[in-house]
Amino acid sequence: MIQFQKDNITVFQSALYMTTSVIIQTNEAIIMTDPNWLPSEIEEIQAYINNMKGDKQLYIIYTHSDFDHIIGSGAFPGAKVIASKQFDKNPNKAKGIQKIKQFDQSYYIQRSYSPVYPTVDIVVSEDGQTLELDSITMTFYQAPGHTNDGLFTVIEPYGLFLSGDYLSDIEFPFIFSSYKDYVNTIRKAEDILLHHQITTHIPGHGTTTQNQQEIQKRIHFSKHYLAQLPQDNEELEKCLREEYSFFEGMKSIHTDNKKMINKECSEENL
Repeated sequence: MIQFQKDNITVFQSALYMTTSVIIQTNEAIIMTDPNWLPSEIEEIQAYINNMKGDKQLYIIYTHSDFDHIIGSGAFPGAKVIASKQFDKNPNKAKGIQKIKQFDQSYYIQRSYSPVYPTVDIVVSEDGQTLELDSITMTFYQAPGHTNDGLFTVIEPYGLFLSGDYLSDIEFPFIFSSYKDYVNTIRKAEDILLHHQITTHIPGHGTTTQNQQEIQKRIHFSKHYLAQLPQDNEELEKCLREEYSFFEGMKSIHTDNKKMINKECSEENL
């Protein structure tokens, strides 16, 4: 289940959708993102944290509120939660928990905890907001587009960029909230690379990379996809099929993305 491990950084990867949970250990705290998916996977993460925790405070950064990213929240009741203002004010909290319950019902899954929507202790309300813990600084950026409550996090001096469900090597952009917001968020990711010394990029789904060319490739492909999407051409779908080995399983998302653009254009013309 461990996908990447170096120094004080460990990335766990679920068997489902290659979803990642990041654990960062400092002298005084442990920081985690999005505990997920299956009970055995969450128990492995729990055991890993308990083995190193001692009297350290656990912080959990939720990159956004999709149910697969909050599914393990009930397993860490003592954690301090960091998330965006939109995540905190989400009017569909109950719906997210219901999706978790439906998932567990569908696959006969039993958990040792009750799923709960995370209560946010530290609310991120603006770009560039920072939090200093021990010898590290976390800088946060609003990242809407995939969902309206997305959050980018940069952790220094480790050079970590936690991008949530953006800039994946296994998924093209999934636009669930707003096409225009997504375009702006990818521009923001470019700015982050210009203003921070990023050495490690960890997406919410897919592979951790320390290769600068790979990070730039992910940004470039997202920009290319978003630019070509309004044209609805067959060449773009061919490109997706060649680039992403699981495209057949994600093909409907590409169709939904095109519908999202058409909806936004229609609303502008009203």
